[in-house]
Amino acid sequence: MIEKIHKDIQTNLRKYNQELVDMKPQGMLTWGYEKFDNQFAITTSFGIQSSVLLDMVSKLCLQKKIKIFWIDTGYLPPETYHYAEKLIDNLSLEVEVLQSEVSPARMEAKYGKLWETNKESDLDKYHELRKIKPLENGLEKYNVHCWASGVRSSQTENRNKMKFIDVIRQRLSLRPLLNWTNKDIFYYMEENNLPAHPLFIKGYSSVGDWHSSSPDGIKTKGRDTRFGGIKQECGIHTNN
Repeated sequence: MIEKIHKDIQTNLRKYNQELVDMKPQGMLTWGYEKFDNQFAITTSFGIQSSVLLDMVSKLCLQKKIKIFWIDTGYLPPETYHYAEKLIDNLSLEVEVLQSEVSPARMEAKYGKLWETNKESDLDKYHELRKIKPLENGLEKYNVHCWASGVRSSQTENRNKMKFIDVIRQRLSLRPLLNWTNKDIFYYMEENNLPAHPLFIKGYSSVGDWHSSSPDGIKTKGRDTRFGGIKQECGIHTNN
């Protein structure tokens, strides 16, 4: 059974956010580890901007002290799998892959290709099976109280309302890069000689599954290119 966050932690959210507001992302990661020790983890998608948070973890020598979860839906583009291997090797990461208990073939046999129906409810089911449940299983397995991700406020309407730390599905969610801009990401990657995702060169500013990602266009950019424009979020970073 998932261990619930104690009421005193929830009441301390305001205090935590006040502590974090003047910290740099590296300071927030250190704060998370010092506050929660082995009950602190980070998640990664090995997407366009994933290298930044992973590089910070590596430079802080935390990559062998905290869990790094990669949610692999089984539908990622080949370029993402190759990019992940490159970053894992370059940054000496120890990554635990989280996957659905339901294989892609079994899911399609039972429910069809849920991303092709243009129904939000089918996308929700897809995300629950392939992303949310695998993540929750991993967090529960290690009794994680706080997990960090690379979400940024400029990415979606939901993320624009986020705080540095909040409660998602009864656990604390930390966002060290919340206030970073695209320029901040670009300059950090350039200064630290981080490789770009192969699909970035092909015009993608956001990459998830192969069937639900597309290059930026004249009218659509960033997260608006995902999930056929039906929705911006996959559900991992929401309580709904």
